[in-house]
Amino acid sequence: MRLILLGPPGSGKGTQAQRLVQKHGIVQLSTGEMLRAAVAAGTPVGLQAKDIMAAGGLVPDEIVVGIISDRIDEPDAKKGFILDGFPRTVPQAEALDELLKKKHLKLDAVVELRVNESALLDRVEKRAGETRARGEEVRADDTPEVLTKRLASYRSQTEPLIHYYSERRKLLTVDGMMTIEHVTREINRILEALGATEPRAARRAAPAKRSGSGTARKGTKAPGRKAAAKAKGTSKGTKEATTSARKARKTVSKAAKARGVGKAKKTVRQAAKRPAKKLTKKRAKR
Repeated sequence: MRLILLGPPGSGKGTQAQRLVQKHGIVQLSTGEMLRAAVAAGTPVGLQAKDIMAAGGLVPDEIVVGIISDRIDEPDAKKGFILDGFPRTVPQAEALDELLKKKHLKLDAVVELRVNESALLDRVEKRAGETRARGEEVRADDTPEVLTKRLASYRSQTEPLIHYYSERRKLLTVDGMMTIEHVTREINRILEALGATEPRAARRAAPAKRSGSGTARKGTKAPGRKAAAKAKGTSKGTKEATTSARKARKTVSKAAKARGVGKAKKTVRQAAKRPAKKLTKKRAKR
């Protein structure tokens, strides 16, 4: 399972990413952490990033993509991953698509957590007020002013990705204003529907399969009985017709001997009518 979580700051992406990691045994790939790890490990891409970061510059997309490429080749990412903080722009999304294509990998879904920005600002303002009321210092990055700037950046740079992935039929939107539990359930539900995750019933796959086979056998048995009954009825009808014909011939023979040919012909007609009539009634009943 390979996912991207989209949503503005404060939408709960980090919380939901951690829940998916714990539930499905995949890894969360944060570009910031990957950059620091690559620099610490002294990889060729990490060394390039180190020089740029030391000079205070922004790490180019190609270097970030190179770090992601190295990271998803590691064993713990084989089962799947969630990208956190990347892509942030359409060019980054295009570079990621090219990378996955080269590796013969597929992006399963892009889950957008849609939230009300006014509600987010209200939350931050309330949280800041509660922090001050406790006599604690408010974090510099957890104020309505900072959030307003981050939301503006999200709208201009990252929001176009919603249209980008929607065109490619990868986008799935979840109401991020629901409770954390409801959001988690909804994400898992749509991922199961996509086949990106193993459904709950799959844990009993073997018994279910045997049961399904049994059902199939039973299902074919019933029509078999019906077919047999029909065949039996047809056979019975044929047998009755043959028996009636035999009786008719015997009657004719006796009549011919006893009364002569003229009376025998009359008896033939009567004998032939009786079994035909009887057989017709039986067929009508069936």
